Amino acid sequence: MIEKNLVLNRSEKKPIVWDAFFNSNKKPKPLVIFCHGYKGFKDWGSWDLVAETFLEENVFFMKFNFSHNGGTVEHPIDFPDLEAFAENNYTKELEDLEDLINFLLSKGNPFNHEIDPTNITLLGHSRGGGISILKASEDQRITKLITWASVCAFGKRTATTGNLEQWKKEGVKYVLNSRTKQQMPHNYQFHENYMTNKKRLNIENATKNIAIPQLIIHGKEDPSVKFSEAESIYSWNLDSELYPVYNSNHVFNSKHPWEDNDLPLALKQVVEKSIAFIKETN
Repeated sequence: MIEKNLVLNRSEKKPIVWDAFFNSNKKPKPLVIFCHGYKGFKDWGSWDLVAETFLEENVFFMKFNFSHNGGTVEHPIDFPDLEAFAENNYTKELEDLEDLINFLLSKGNPFNHEIDPTNITLLGHSRGGGISILKASEDQRITKLITWASVCAFGKRTATTGNLEQWKKEGVKYVLNSRTKQQMPHNYQFHENYMTNKKRLNIENATKNIAIPQLIIHGKEDPSVKFSEAESIYSWNLDSELYPVYNSNHVFNSKHPWEDNDLPLALKQVVEKSIAFIKETN
């Protein structure tokens, strides 16, 4: 069963649009929650094909748009709502993830009976990897953690840093989206939110606190988030597993739009490794 563009409405918060991919057999299945990265969205590229592959392995795979990623309920692809994008920050994304987990495990979720609440994996790509690490360190309901091309620190990211004096003075700065050609706005609150929550948003400290199985997958030649960032994450938790992918870019040779019926070989390798890791007994 594939359910697309479901909506989690929340009081006094922006709604969250999400997808569910699962075999409807009323048997509890491992839950995988996929967190997209910076300037990302749930329908990017081959993410649907990825989800279908997990479904075929009898995993309940859900992916979603962070509430302030720039998409809307009516138009969840790309970034029609740049005002929302400008007001995004790391703690909002952590809050989104908290609300989603609470909902998925609640009786309010019509597919609740298809989920094993004792088998929950967070899977994050790029910035979503960093968010997943933070959440896994905070939430005892998470039983496994997988990151794809994850960042190792938020403090040095483009969205967080820059000419702070000018940013503060103007109240907003812009980052070009090379694919859509949009100038993506970041209000100065993004930096203020990071500084206020710097301790909580420390990926190194979070990684050192992780006691669950952790798989770190990263392209050896990733031009966007260097492989050295994966090595740093691994060095903070030597009980984790570091899995390099060769001849691969930041999105494992996928792109948007993805018009092929098959995954690129690098991403296929990543998905197969991830599924095997989820199916391993602790």
